[in-house]
Amino acid sequence: MRILVVDDEKLLVKGIKFNLENDGYEVECAYDGEQAVEIVRQGKVDLVILDLMMPKMDGFEACKRIREFSKVPIIMLTAKSEDTDKIIGFEYGADDYITKPFNVMELKVRVRAILRRVGQDSSKKRPNDHIIAGRIELAPSSRNAYIDGDIVDLTAKEYDLIELLAKNPGRVYSRENLLDVVWGYDYPGDIRTVDVHIRRLREKLEREPASPEHIMTKWGVGYYFKA
Repeated sequence: MRILVVDDEKLLVKGIKFNLENDGYEVECAYDGEQAVEIVRQGKVDLVILDLMMPKMDGFEACKRIREFSKVPIIMLTAKSEDTDKIIGFEYGADDYITKPFNVMELKVRVRAILRRVGQDSSKKRPNDHIIAGRIELAPSSRNAYIDGDIVDLTAKEYDLIELLAKNPGRVYSRENLLDVVWGYDYPGDIRTVDVHIRRLREKLEREPASPEHIMTKWGVGYYFKA
């Protein structure tokens, strides 16, 4: 999950980033409201921690702008404790509100709670046959593959190959097995065809093709899928 932390206090941002990364999140940082809006607009962000008092554009306006094009959860972070600020924040679309100074454990608990709720809501919208592993999602009924919700253009054989591996996580297939199952026993090509397709799948689906997270190699044996 990718979290955007927005605050003009750079030491505070550094501390929040450190603690969230220790919990396994990816963290991006911004130091004013305008920068925050552009990051949310341009990239995949799962949650925003947004300070109220910032230069160029305050948290209220940034929240309002983000809500014009995104439903990403927003936690407001501010030194103010007036109820009117909280009410305005919620009216502009904030999902939660934490007042400085705060306990970082409380922040992490609230982050987990919101992401869990959002994850449960989105999972209800997915058909039961969808296969989800990290950033990768496969939809067997439509034969589509997605990365972070965006469709990826796969050939028919590339999709057949990744679906077979993903439906059987941890099972190691030799190149010969994959050639027989995906291409058929009478396929005239050789096992190098499998290697080429695995390389292409990694380039399309993995964050770092040279260090894959899901499409794995069992050296001397074959390939398998790590969920």
